[in-house]
Amino acid sequence: FVYNLVAEDTREGKVLRKLFEKLEEIRKAMGTDKVFDVLSEILYNRNLSQLLMEAAANARGIDDILKDLDIRVDEDYIAQVRDNLGESLATRYIDYTRIGEMARQAREYRLIPEYTESYFKKTFRRAGGKLRELKDGFLAIDAIPYDLCAIGEREDFRKGRGAGALLKRYPKVTFDKDVAFRNPDAEFVSFGHPLFESLMEWVERQYPDVLTTGAVFTDPDGQLDGHVLFYEGEIRDGAGGVAGKRLFAFYVAKGGIRHISPAIIWDLAEGGAAASPTDIDFLRRGALGPAIAGLEAYKGELLNERQRQAAIKEKYGVKSLEHLILKLDGDLISLYDRKNQGENVDLAIHNAEE
Repeated sequence: FVYNLVAEDTREGKVLRKLFEKLEEIRKAMGTDKVFDVLSEILYNRNLSQLLMEAAANARGIDDILKDLDIRVDEDYIAQVRDNLGESLATRYIDYTRIGEMARQAREYRLIPEYTESYFKKTFRRAGGKLRELKDGFLAIDAIPYDLCAIGEREDFRKGRGAGALLKRYPKVTFDKDVAFRNPDAEFVSFGHPLFESLMEWVERQYPDVLTTGAVFTDPDGQLDGHVLFYEGEIRDGAGGVAGKRLFAFYVAKGGIRHISPAIIWDLAEGGAAASPTDIDFLRRGALGPAIAGLEAYKGELLNERQRQAAIKEKYGVKSLEHLILKLDGDLISLYDRKNQGENVDLAIHNAEE
């Protein structure tokens, strides 16, 4: 928000009031509530600070100053403003609607704490660990199983997926981030935490075949009767860095194969053993084409975003360089002027030319 704290009955106050009126007119003409952070991009060819100084110093008549701000907001002017701002460029405004939508999706797709806790308790006990239920839903872990300690002590684990040291005990554990925020003495355990990641690695080592054969779920709504294949897709850039990761899911049934949201698993219930063996390789072969197509589409999304960001940097980078060059040229002219008048500015000229 921007507030005018200058009294309106002063010369400076009249200038600011006129400015706010004109900004509101521009906002309505553009049909957007985007928050612009650079007034010079809106009031191009007008030097606001100069106008305010002239008003304060009574260097010009107030009517003449206000006339300078009386911009004609027509289609050409709005087109120029949009070009200066880079209409859809995120560097010139904060799109609160988009941020809110991203936050909503993050909440919708987040792993429910109860699921994380249930998985941890079941797996931790399978690994030989013991835990105690505390009041208010917390857990206490007095000792870490040897196998998990061995994983946690590895240097590559600490610097990699473990992202830290595995402690010997955890007296107060929660799997809910909100609960942890309200209880600073509680340890928030989830993906990325050394304890959780060491347990995940133990499962991957202990049950490598089970991870590739899948699990059985039931659909409470009775709509699904087939197989769901999950793929983790990763795109790397030219420098070898990870440009993005995405989880893909494909539903395979008698009617064919189609892409579905990976969040479908939240709507399914844990089932028992499979009624008959499943030909995993056959399912994989069938989903390979759609999986590659999905990954290619994701690559296109990342490429478009990279190109958009590159255009932003190029546009405003060039503008910045042009402004810097003009400023340096002006400084050099001033320095040579001083030199011609007998002043010793050789060092300053050398530094400016460098």
